[in-house]
Amino acid sequence: MKYIKIILLFSFTIFIDCDNGSNINENTPADSTENLTGTGYFEYSDYTPFGDKTLKIHYYIPNNITSGTKILFVFHGNGRNAMDYRDAMISKSDQYNFIVVAPEFSSSNFPGGDAYNLGNVYEDGDNPSISSLNPEPEWTFSVIEPLFDYIKTKIDNSTLKYHVFGHSAGGQFAHRFLMFKPTAQIDKIIVSAPGWYTTTDYNTAFPYGFSNSILENIVLDDLFDKKLTLLIGDLDNDPDSGGLRHNQFADAQGLHRLERAQYFYNKAATLSANNNLDFQWTFEINTDADHSFTLASSKAADLIFN
Repeated sequence: MKYIKIILLFSFTIFIDCDNGSNINENTPADSTENLTGTGYFEYSDYTPFGDKTLKIHYYIPNNITSGTKILFVFHGNGRNAMDYRDAMISKSDQYNFIVVAPEFSSSNFPGGDAYNLGNVYEDGDNPSISSLNPEPEWTFSVIEPLFDYIKTKIDNSTLKYHVFGHSAGGQFAHRFLMFKPTAQIDKIIVSAPGWYTTTDYNTAFPYGFSNSILENIVLDDLFDKKLTLLIGDLDNDPDSGGLRHNQFADAQGLHRLERAQYFYNKAATLSANNNLDFQWTFEINTDADHSFTLASSKAADLIFN
């Protein structure tokens, strides 16, 4: 009798776990002919400008979604670990009832910082020129809107906008995505702890500022009217943090991520004030947080949905 009780309890536990999709086999993509449910991934190859490149899209769909359930795009860091970033959002997804979409920009298909952090806008992002400007459909940023439309068809969703959270290298991607794609259907965007920034500085050359790039023509009214929150941990202050870029241009923003976040925000706020523009950006310190993406993910979800 004791053994029967143990078996029944074990079977019930498995049933509960499977019900919320947490035990989906991550080695098998979702069936493209069916709607998305639970936890998993699918291979996205419908964006023709990328040719034979595919994106692995990790997702989490909570149980009680409707056609109006909000969608959050999560952009991973330099480790290209989109599945981990998705998993870090699952408990918050259940709490606030939102859909998590985490594209994986693999190093094989999107190598280096040019193709991911800088969005493949230029062939060599550190040395931009008109001749090296890639066609806009080939920008990495350009896949997000078609992907949003595709996902909506797979979950019967009718929302018009989506939220964005990007941390570390994903924060680099996110803030430049906002700059280069001003008509993107972004609602709220959390830019979390990039290593360095494209600042709102017309006297500094891209990628550290707007000069010598198509961002010289950016409409500041539109940029500053976006609901952007700059998130940074108060302990994210290690100048020797792995992968942190150091040169005269990056170090002009500060010597660590906390200083650089403050510099980026203050630069934008000052430019907005000097031009009498509405400024919707906010600055948020994540207390007792270092560069952990799990701590940043939890805080970002609270800022967006709470």
